[in-house]
Amino acid sequence: MSPEEWTYLVVLLISIPIGFLFKKAGPGLKRWGAAAVGLGLTLFTCGPHTLHSLITILGTWALIQAQPCSCHALALAWTFSYLLFFRALSLLGLPTPTPFTNAVQLLLTLKLVSLASEVQDLHLAQRKEMASGFSKGPTLGLLPDVPSLMETLSYSYCYVGIMTGPFFRYRTYLDWLEQPFPGAVPSLRPLLRRAWPAPLFGLLFLLSSHLFPLEAVREDAFYARPLPARLFYMIPVFFAFRMRFYVAWIAAECGCIAAGFGAYPVAAKARAGGGPTLQCPPPSSPEKAASLEYDYETIRNIDCYGTDFCVRVRDGMRYWNMTVQWWLAQYIYKSAPARSYVLRSAWTMLLSAYWHGLHPGYYLSFLTIPLCLAAEGRLESALRGRLSPGGQKAWDWAHWFLKMRAYDYMCMGFVLLSLADTLRYWASIYFCIHFLALAALGLGLALGGGSPSRRKAASQPTSLAPEKLREE
Repeated sequence: MSPEEWTYLVVLLISIPIGFLFKKAGPGLKRWGAAAVGLGLTLFTCGPHTLHSLITILGTWALIQAQPCSCHALALAWTFSYLLFFRALSLLGLPTPTPFTNAVQLLLTLKLVSLASEVQDLHLAQRKEMASGFSKGPTLGLLPDVPSLMETLSYSYCYVGIMTGPFFRYRTYLDWLEQPFPGAVPSLRPLLRRAWPAPLFGLLFLLSSHLFPLEAVREDAFYARPLPARLFYMIPVFFAFRMRFYVAWIAAECGCIAAGFGAYPVAAKARAGGGPTLQCPPPSSPEKAASLEYDYETIRNIDCYGTDFCVRVRDGMRYWNMTVQWWLAQYIYKSAPARSYVLRSAWTMLLSAYWHGLHPGYYLSFLTIPLCLAAEGRLESALRGRLSPGGQKAWDWAHWFLKMRAYDYMCMGFVLLSLADTLRYWASIYFCIHFLALAALGLGLALGGGSPSRRKAASQPTSLAPEKLREE
């Protein structure tokens, strides 16, 4: 592990006991205490580069104040433009930010765009009320008022997920501050239930990254190996990649659970990133609060079993970095300048690659996903329904195997980063996934397969894992 990875791990582990300290605190202590801890961590790891996050916050707040009815699009343009400037600092002869500054800036971009969208929704709702002449009751997910500058700063620098996620909306943050009877919200048992696989994943990461180091792929000697060895190597590289993020995101979720952050009654049917989808009245007493069943779906960032056992490429995206996937679906996919599912996905993947960075490997990997989506959608709709139940089961296993190999292949671009290294590796295995996806797409079109957006998802399995195992 690199020194930066050790620092991330320490920050994540420290957030767990800090969470228990804040859980039962009042709204004021939660707001300013959590912001003080987050700002302290930012200053410690980023130093003077903390200025970048402050400039982004102030710029977004100014846009919200100036144009509340259209601040979402303006905030998206502002924060994404600043990302370009932020990543071009070395080209401009300015000090290069630390990796921690980049992590803070990434999460901050998501939070500020979401905040602007929430303020815009509030402004539009208020205009509708004024036009209709009567006031409606509380609307699910709507903010009570526009946050002040200090409230915006406290949300932006809240220590929860400040470097690793999960992403959360301002409404989720407010619900945590105003949580009724926080002592009744369970933390310890859900934390232990969530944390138990993390040490195993950590050991598997250390073992696989030691036995199959990524740096070997950059050496000339690697390309003297036989083709089967080169093909196989991407499997343990992606395995180590998954184990690393499983540990990080589980630890980040545990920090939230310790603080009771993102806890809602099960009846609210909360979604990762978005929060409750059904209105639930707050409990009126500690006894009623204790009688409720809670979950932490709002801050759930990874479904490990879903990621490993889902059948399709499409579903694999939903189980990975789940709160960010919600953000991409809500703020990028829905406003994409196209109607086709594949084209909308391509637009979303393009902006996701840009959000991650400017390395060519990101774009090569993310823009391979729409091709895989189109191929699996066309071929599946053309053939799977014609098979017997046994044939469909065999199809699903073959589909799962190819889905995992597609993600192995795309992961190499994500970790190698450079254009030369990525293309060199892909060329050494003859761009096999690209050609296989093109062949599947062509066959699906020839057989009359429908567009992926028109497929009936209900008839398709999403996972090969037993449902009980997935829930656990």
